[in-house]
Amino acid sequence: MIKSSDFTKKSIVIAFILMSLCPFLARGGVEISPSLLQSKWPAQWITCPGVSLTDYGVFHFRKTFRLAQIPDDFVVHVSGDNRYRLFVNGEEVCHGPAKGDLAHWNFETIDLSDYLQKGKNVIAAIVWNFGAHKPIAQISNKTAFILQGNSKEAEIANTDGSWNVVQNNAYQPLNAVPRQTVIGPGEILDGTKFPYGWELIDFDDQDWKCPAVLGHGVPNGRFTGWDWNLVPRSIPFMEHRFQRISAVERSENITVDANFVKGEAPVVIPENTHAKILLDQTFLTTAYPHLLVSKGRSAVIQLDYAESLVDDSGKKGNRDDVNGKQVPRVFTDQFLPDGGQHRSFQPLWFRTYRYLELTITTKDEPLILEDIYGYFTGYPFKEKAYFKSDDPQLEKIWNVGWRTARLCAGETYYDCPYYEQLQYVGDTRIQALISLYVTGDDRLMQNAITQFANSLLPFGLTQSRYPSNETQVIPPFSLIWIDMVHDYWMLRNEPEFVRQQLNGINNVLYWFGQQIDDKKMLGGMEWWNFVDWSFGAWNNEKPLGGTPPGAVDGNSSILTLQFVDALQKAAELFDAFDQNYLSEKYRQLAKQLAENTYKNCWDIEKGLLADTPEKTSFSQHANVLAILVGMFDERTEAKVLNRVLDDDELTQTTFYFKFYLFRAIVKAGMANQYLSMLDPWKDMMNIGLTTFAETPEPTRSDCHAWSAHPLYDFLATVCGITPDSPGFKTVRIEPHFGYLKWIECQVPHPDGDITLSLKRNKSNKLEGEIELPEYIQGNLIWEGKTINLVGGKNTIKQ
Repeated sequence: MIKSSDFTKKSIVIAFILMSLCPFLARGGVEISPSLLQSKWPAQWITCPGVSLTDYGVFHFRKTFRLAQIPDDFVVHVSGDNRYRLFVNGEEVCHGPAKGDLAHWNFETIDLSDYLQKGKNVIAAIVWNFGAHKPIAQISNKTAFILQGNSKEAEIANTDGSWNVVQNNAYQPLNAVPRQTVIGPGEILDGTKFPYGWELIDFDDQDWKCPAVLGHGVPNGRFTGWDWNLVPRSIPFMEHRFQRISAVERSENITVDANFVKGEAPVVIPENTHAKILLDQTFLTTAYPHLLVSKGRSAVIQLDYAESLVDDSGKKGNRDDVNGKQVPRVFTDQFLPDGGQHRSFQPLWFRTYRYLELTITTKDEPLILEDIYGYFTGYPFKEKAYFKSDDPQLEKIWNVGWRTARLCAGETYYDCPYYEQLQYVGDTRIQALISLYVTGDDRLMQNAITQFANSLLPFGLTQSRYPSNETQVIPPFSLIWIDMVHDYWMLRNEPEFVRQQLNGINNVLYWFGQQIDDKKMLGGMEWWNFVDWSFGAWNNEKPLGGTPPGAVDGNSSILTLQFVDALQKAAELFDAFDQNYLSEKYRQLAKQLAENTYKNCWDIEKGLLADTPEKTSFSQHANVLAILVGMFDERTEAKVLNRVLDDDELTQTTFYFKFYLFRAIVKAGMANQYLSMLDPWKDMMNIGLTTFAETPEPTRSDCHAWSAHPLYDFLATVCGITPDSPGFKTVRIEPHFGYLKWIECQVPHPDGDITLSLKRNKSNKLEGEIELPEYIQGNLIWEGKTINLVGGKNTIKQ
């Protein structure tokens, strides 16, 4: 969006510093009036009259009012569709709403008192609807905005017919490659049509329209016939942090001082010039780029964003190498300056990029590029965990993995920030475990579990990704949702939240139970039964990408064993909540399915489980799952796992499913091999990746958080810190040093931090310290011996 010259860089920085208070306000810092959660709001949803409420459009809303004095607090609740940004007296104060669906439409709560002044004030909002171009993750009803005061004094700001509104025709959608991305359109912004200063107190809005009123805000589903059922935002506001671009990589038809990206050397593009400037952040980021220019009327400035450059054949190669490479035209914005001074462009939604290329074409007036920088955005995770060892390469994996996890977490978890920004169950389970282990912040995980529960379809399965305006079903992901609930149950002592998921779990398991055929395995499965990309690329004719043998025709050992795993975890959950009939039912069904899968698919000669009863294909996946569900005794487990690791002819796990492979090596007592299996992650860093990719080369996405699971394993496998009872009430610590001589770590626990500092001597004896939260007990397991641990500091010396 364009902001007036009065909205300086300094004011932007101040605004975003103040926004750091919003997480506190959104999560209990401000009390919401009980009456506003129990009745229709006095405030009305408002919109622009005389326009389509479902087509693409950008709108400005304003409310001017006077205050005799600055109030101690001025709390408001605010929401919009698709999205909004809120300003008070020219300062941007918050944006939203957090992603949800129409039955769970989030509103934000914020105290505006610090932004108000005695006398005249203005509250303003920009609201946009991307219409047919909206991201798949964006559910929408129609263009609208609402703001409700939390007190009688604040109700002066309530949205109603007293507000003013105008459509901003400066915006048009731009898709460089239609449907190649599903995260929404690029933008064409014509500065000659933009209402500069629209958010400022003294802006003249007398030609604006009175809004159309759509109806009262309705909270918490207490009334029927709502358009949006309003619920309080359950996650904090996103982080916004000023971020300089690192380097000017190259330029064409113009000389660019290296200090340009430091804000110290403006670039003058002469009239009638076509120039290019390639900038390198040097690492992948998710940010709102901000371009500041003067003059240049009728010029066209194009911004292209790329995870990596590509050569003439479309190959990425080493991400640091720019020679002979160009920016792929995947995601583009265009800004058309009006010739004024200090005009700024910032897109409505953030962009993902390492490389950012400016292509500038001037007409009869020179253009001054004053500055360009970004505002990093993402879920405000705080890195509380650490992992250290005598191998410095592992620290590099940690840092790249943490950047990957951060860029894939916003208002929801993302599979990838560049292409999709969709919250998939399979990805999210891994991401959530990383979040809990590294930050201790469970809010985004709880939000994800709830949203997947909200996605349940009438026949019993969750949607594979949610929120989503296009229904997609991946049946195995519904099973992984059960795994997520079980993870949460083990790591957090919140039984009532877990109890709320039991009906949904039962529905998922019932659907799968109906798919069992006469071989007493899962028969042919509907929908898209994705397991891992190693089973083939996406097929536009049939949902076969990543789908294992037997998924369509029936009797897939992989899908059947995923069902067994979910049944076993569900049995534990139903036991914990005294639903013993269901727990026993699921435990017996799991046993029967596992036995029948072994009977139908075990190949005696190979000593491996086949993918189907025909025994024509074999994979790591089937045998990993067989180990995880307890199909074999300990001796056979080790034999099978050794074959899995040694036989290159098996279908290999890619980065995603290696998470489960690593769970299998832990279960089989072979976790000391873990560190020797990290070469794929080292290879990614060796070719310049600053985040971990979706798949081995060639890869689509350079940033996919399912590949960041070494962070979890450094803490849960190498350091061996796991819950030993539900709610993390007791701790099990079983380190697996591999080739390391010493390890140190810290893991946030709901009751405090767990710290560990251990080294082993030449006799493989341990010494060091382990500190647990005060009232937490646990066990240290080392070479088959158990050492009791108590709350506080424990000195280990064998």
